[in-house]
Amino acid sequence: MRPGRLQGKTVLITAAAQGMGRACALACAAEGARVIATDIDAPHLASLVQECSSIQTELLDVRDGAAVQALAARTSALDVLFNCAGIVVNGSAVDCTEADWDRSFDINVKSMFRMCQAFLPGMLLHAKASHGSVCIINMASMASSIKGFANRCAYGATKAAVIGLTKSIAADFVKQGLRCNALCPGTVDTPSLRGRIASAADPVQAEKDFVARQPIGRLATVDDITPLVIYLASDESQFVTGQALLVDGGVTI
Repeated sequence: MRPGRLQGKTVLITAAAQGMGRACALACAAEGARVIATDIDAPHLASLVQECSSIQTELLDVRDGAAVQALAARTSALDVLFNCAGIVVNGSAVDCTEADWDRSFDINVKSMFRMCQAFLPGMLLHAKASHGSVCIINMASMASSIKGFANRCAYGATKAAVIGLTKSIAADFVKQGLRCNALCPGTVDTPSLRGRIASAADPVQAEKDFVARQPIGRLATVDDITPLVIYLASDESQFVTGQALLVDGGVTI
């Protein structure tokens, strides 16, 4: 049997209890990785272990810098860090509140800064010792960071910031064996999206509107996204760094 594409690699994923984070945790484990799945959602983390017993779980609030540093201190060096945590807040620059703006940046951007700052030193030492490469994958989006969308002021600003952070890390550490890329999905059918659809004034129309903006004619599924995560995490992408990779069903054509 062919070894998995991530055989021997340690992968840590934030927001791994549901949605894309969960799907990527399962996909990485299936490819032979040692997966550390983190989230604040204890029940869904427990169900993840029931689905795949080899996955290690850690309760982690990515807004808590001390908790992030503590996890890094007790975790062996990573080969892959996948920063997947994020929220969507609606509103234009007129009606977005400062609280929503601050919360969006704290979860969508500052959490990635915290995670990278905590885990980068160990990852760089690991790359030097193994004469290999390590990588960071940051969850961005095609929405607003690449293409403007109405009522996504805070969200779009944070996802553009994620791309800037990604390119900065890629430039700083490329000669030390660390790659950093951003993933920019289209609209993905996840529990988070289903919650936003359900909370709309007209959920049926809201779903139609989400589908209509993908020229390919449907929402993305998590299975559309996980192959690119595996590619970026694997040695197959050793010459890819500082990129914002789109998987958007043609939205940005």
